Amino acid sequence: MPRSDNWTLIDVPEIETLPKAVFLRSQNLAAREAFPPHTHRWNQFVYATSGTLVVTVAGSWYVITPEQAIWVPTGVVHTTGALSGAAFRNLYVADVPGLGMPDQCTVYAVGGLLRALIVELERVSQQAEPDTYLAKLDDLIFEQLRRLPRQDFHLPWPQSPLLHRVCEALYANPSDARSIDDWGAQLGTSGRTLARRFEKEVGIGLREWRHRLRLFLALEWLCAGRNVTDIALDLGYASTSAFTYMFRQEMGCPPSAWRTR
Repeated sequence: MPRSDNWTLIDVPEIETLPKAVFLRSQNLAAREAFPPHTHRWNQFVYATSGTLVVTVAGSWYVITPEQAIWVPTGVVHTTGALSGAAFRNLYVADVPGLGMPDQCTVYAVGGLLRALIVELERVSQQAEPDTYLAKLDDLIFEQLRRLPRQDFHLPWPQSPLLHRVCEALYANPSDARSIDDWGAQLGTSGRTLARRFEKEVGIGLREWRHRLRLFLALEWLCAGRNVTDIALDLGYASTSAFTYMFRQEMGCPPSAWRTR
């Protein structure tokens, strides 16, 4: 996690080998429970049928709602935690020939069919079903994985101490309105140099990064049950309507509707 305070670390399950090419591992996570950094000897499709997950991979922070999932390839170090209680329904996927999935972490939009297949996979794992039916279910899941639309929905974090200091300060106080020139003056460099360094290391400008941070914190605080007006003000918006407009543009619905959904 970008900050480790208020998180309860829980054990990563010990699984030596996958019993089949697509293996579902279900676990209900309490609010602020997280697995420490770890890897797998297979791919992982991180998903929750309810609740919101936060996944960190290679300095990037991903917030995953039930309409999204993240593909984590074999051997990639990552952490996973729940912002609120989450029904963690995780797919372990073997590196079978012709898998056709990316070799880098990728966020996907999850539609109703794949969600239903994951729910069905959980059901059949609790009772005996013919092998032919299980094979068809696995084939459908593989086909759906290859058809998922990709999304660019993550918050990259810098590695250098200088830029990390800026991001940690904004994470602690997202309403901080200091400009890039203000930050440069405080850190003993020019605003132009700081902006160039930030974009080179993080991949986006400070303004865009701050926008993503506010959206990610909004999701976290909505999951925690905070009042929408308080969230808007704490994020630095001049009014609730301005915050609601931003949220609707990014998430397709107002904050109150998103929380209900």
